[in-house]
Amino acid sequence: MKSGNEIVMDQSMTRETDPQPPADEWLDIMGNGLLMKKVLQPGGGRESWPHLGQIVKIHIVTRLLDGTLVEELSEFWFTLGHREVIPAVDWAVRLMGMGEKAVIKTDGRYANGFRGNLYPEIPSKADLSIEVKLLEATDAPDLKLLSPTEMIALATCKKEQGNVLYRCRAYNYAILKYSTAMEITESISIDDISSEEENELMEMKVKCLNNMAASMLKQEHYDEALTCCSAVLMYQPKNVKALFHMGKVLALQDKYSEAIQTLRKALELEPRNKTVHDELSTMMKKHREHEAAMDEKMLENPSSTHKHQAKSAWGLSWKWLLGATAVAIGGIALSVAIYARK
Repeated sequence: MKSGNEIVMDQSMTRETDPQPPADEWLDIMGNGLLMKKVLQPGGGRESWPHLGQIVKIHIVTRLLDGTLVEELSEFWFTLGHREVIPAVDWAVRLMGMGEKAVIKTDGRYANGFRGNLYPEIPSKADLSIEVKLLEATDAPDLKLLSPTEMIALATCKKEQGNVLYRCRAYNYAILKYSTAMEITESISIDDISSEEENELMEMKVKCLNNMAASMLKQEHYDEALTCCSAVLMYQPKNVKALFHMGKVLALQDKYSEAIQTLRKALELEPRNKTVHDELSTMMKKHREHEAAMDEKMLENPSSTHKHQAKSAWGLSWKWLLGATAVAIGGIALSVAIYARK
């Protein structure tokens, strides 16, 4: 383990040298006591361990160490070793036989600052107890062998998986799925696709960025949400969803004037959009209350100054997924490239 907060996995850990303790004992996966695994129900032998790059299906239940339920997913798919799940789960599943059920106890550093979706007050660096059952493992398609059409279809599949996770309020995992979809689209050369595929590709990117913004908004990663919205608006200045999300984020950062102006733009584009209309009305009311409170505070103590500290967006460790900023920049670059060709 490196010093500071940078954590890496020992690459010397191989299928031949990985420890295999008795089923009733704890396995110290990282050798530092911070990520432990215990078999609850034995499965197949070592020959059934999934390989890196395979698509695995698991049943997963996440709790705090005191037993408080965070979330449960009966069927969760991810590609092993592709940063589509928190490191604690990714690394533990590599050491599980088919059908095995195990419990993982992990330090918050291996959970990427996992935030509970059922209990948003859960600390970002909370230690977790995660129960996992390995249900299935299949070989993933080789991107190098796929046609652009097939890659777009695969990215669409990842996006849809993200949508399912979002509806389950598993926002961390949804962000990872959207990031994976974006990563797939980034590997497509625009020189190899038709105009129709270009449009389809860009629509895919826009949807992923909008969905990532919504997920990050739920997780209070405001700066990253704004970055995604800005990327969408550079290509589609009249995208109502991006304007709506941006307006909400700006309001949460107490930037009410900018937020109201942004939502008014969205309402001009879709005057009958009840969601935008209601949000704008609520925001204007909050703005008036905020201004009144500020005036009262200044009267009580004229020498005081008010500084708003936006919530930190370090809850997720972006080095374990594409990173909202990097993804958005990639989206902007491709948007400009496609726009220039038209």
